[in-house]
Amino acid sequence: MAVQSKAFCAGGLAPGWNLLVQGHADSGEDRFETNFLLETGDIAFHIKPRFSSATVVGNAFQGGRWGPEQVSSIFPLAPGEPFEIEVSWDAEHFHVYAPEHKVLQFPRHQRPLGAITRVRVLSDHGLAQVELAKRGLSWGDQGY
Repeated sequence: MAVQSKAFCAGGLAPGWNLLVQGHADSGEDRFETNFLLETGDIAFHIKPRFSSATVVGNAFQGGRWGPEQVSSIFPLAPGEPFEIEVSWDAEHFHVYAPEHKVLQFPRHQRPLGAITRVRVLSDHGLAQVELAKRGLSWGDQGY
């Protein structure tokens, strides 16, 4: 997969910031993922839509091992269609949204947000926009 976007977060992540990824699912291949990285190289949060099973998987890679996968059957991507995924975080969880759906909530596993200093989006699909910004969600978090 090609690295489509990288962001460095001086001082690490903080509540109130969101990641917005918009693009076009060119094919039905499992060729898209987003990783929230620690300075150590561990992955605090890994999101991977899987076309083959129509699921979205969340996981963490720490200490040289993948943790247990958290799987959501809410699948916001369709081959040949545009998509939009928004990720927010708070003191305890990462939250993944697609228009009108909360897709996944993933625990942060005791890592402080400030230790997450990089975000990397890998994709062979066309990405129109990757934005890391402090703002409210466009949609989502309506009491879920």
